[in-house]
Amino acid sequence: MIDTHAHLYGKKFEGDLDETIERAKSVGITKILLPNIDESSVDEMLEVADQNPGFCYPMMGIHPCSVNKEWKKQVDFVSDWLKKDDRFIAVGEIGTDLYWDKSLFEEQKQALIGQITLAAEHDLPIVLHCRDSIDETIEIVAEQKNKYPSLKGIFHCFTGDLEQYKKIVDLDFLVGLGGVATFKNGGMDKVIPDMNPSKIVLETDSPYLAPVPFRGKRNEPAYTEYVAEKVADLLGMPLSELKKITAENAEELFELK
Repeated sequence: MIDTHAHLYGKKFEGDLDETIERAKSVGITKILLPNIDESSVDEMLEVADQNPGFCYPMMGIHPCSVNKEWKKQVDFVSDWLKKDDRFIAVGEIGTDLYWDKSLFEEQKQALIGQITLAAEHDLPIVLHCRDSIDETIEIVAEQKNKYPSLKGIFHCFTGDLEQYKKIVDLDFLVGLGGVATFKNGGMDKVIPDMNPSKIVLETDSPYLAPVPFRGKRNEPAYTEYVAEKVADLLGMPLSELKKITAENAEELFELK
C-alpha cells in the first residue's frame, strides 16, 4: 500500500516518528507521500524525507488555509523551490477551502491557478484540498485543464457524491479515500460501490481523520489498512487486489517506479 497523503512532520509526530514509520512498514506500506502546508513547514518536511529516502516523498505547495493577501509572493515561494529542488513529486497540498474562512476565497482561487500553472510548467501532478468547495474546485480545474490538457492529480479526502466523482474522473483525475470512508454517517458507503478502483488512491491525511476504530485519535499511515479494508468491502473485491491497484495508481501518477 501507498499512503498518498500524510503530514508526518510537525509536533504530532515529534516523539515517535521512527516508530510510526516502522508500524507503517509492518502493515505493508511501501511509500508515504508528504504534502507541504506552507512556508513554515518545508524544512521539517524535507528533513523527514531526507531521513527516509525511497520511502517518504515530498510535495511543494501552499495549503489554501495558509493562503493570504500576499498570495503572489506565496506562489513565487513555491516556484523558487520547484526551480532549485527536483525532489518534489507533486504540487500540493493546494486548492480551496470554504469551511474555515470564506473571506480569502478569491485569493485562494488565484493561488490555486498560479500553482496549477507551475505544475504544468514542471510537468507535475497536483494534490487538491477542497473542503466544502468541491464544486468550485472542479470548475477551476476544468478551466485549467482546457489550458493544460495533460494536467492530472488527486482530489484528496474525497467526500463528494457520485455526480462529483464522475466529473473528477472525466477530468482524468483520481480521488483520494481516507478515514471518512469508514465513518458510519460519512456517506461514502453510497458512493464507493460505484467507483472504479483504477481511479482510487488510499490516504490517511495523518495526523487527522483517523479511521474507525481510532476515530478522534491521532491518525498515522499504518491505519491505511483500515481504509483499504472498508473500501475493498464496499467495492466487493479482494483486499489484496485493491491494495495492488491503488498502489499502482499512485506509482503511475507520481512516477514513483
